[in-house]
Amino acid sequence: MSEMKLNWYVVRAISGQEKKIKSYLETEINRRKIGDFIPQILIPSEKVYEMRNGKKYQRERTFLPGYILIQADLTHGEVEPLITNIPGIIGFLSENHGTSKQPIPIRQSDINRILGRVDDANSDEPQLEASFIVGEAVKVIDGPFSGFVGTVEEVFEERKKLNVTVKIFGRNTPMELNYMQVEKQE
Repeated sequence: MSEMKLNWYVVRAISGQEKKIKSYLETEINRRKIGDFIPQILIPSEKVYEMRNGKKYQRERTFLPGYILIQADLTHGEVEPLITNIPGIIGFLSENHGTSKQPIPIRQSDINRILGRVDDANSDEPQLEASFIVGEAVKVIDGPFSGFVGTVEEVFEERKKLNVTVKIFGRNTPMELNYMQVEKQE
């Protein structure tokens, strides 16, 4: 038996169907017993928090919608047709960003960067996904000033923090709060 040639490939898929396609692909790989030739299938995603009605909700967000990363040995005759015949898969990504007959492997440095982003996103505190606007009214929902309403003065997107002015005993009091401590006023 010849040596396996595992490479990472990007497969274009119908956006929003990535998990279903991955599950279908895994089922088919197990059925045909060719798992050694397709050891990993990844949907790059990150955990994010959203605030709705004063409650924290965690969800996974795909950060490359419409793409699935597959580690595979395409020299095995069954592998490529198996992947391309899965419902929802459009085809392999090629050099011209279209789909082509000749799949192009991704450079290991690129895959490490993508996997690094996946690892960072999963190991760090999940990020709250929200966009606040200067001048917007927010309600403090955590900390000693919980229940107070304030106005956003500054937004620090990269740190996920806000400078908010809250009226306490008739005086405007500035404070720095993180996204998890406030919610938008309806």
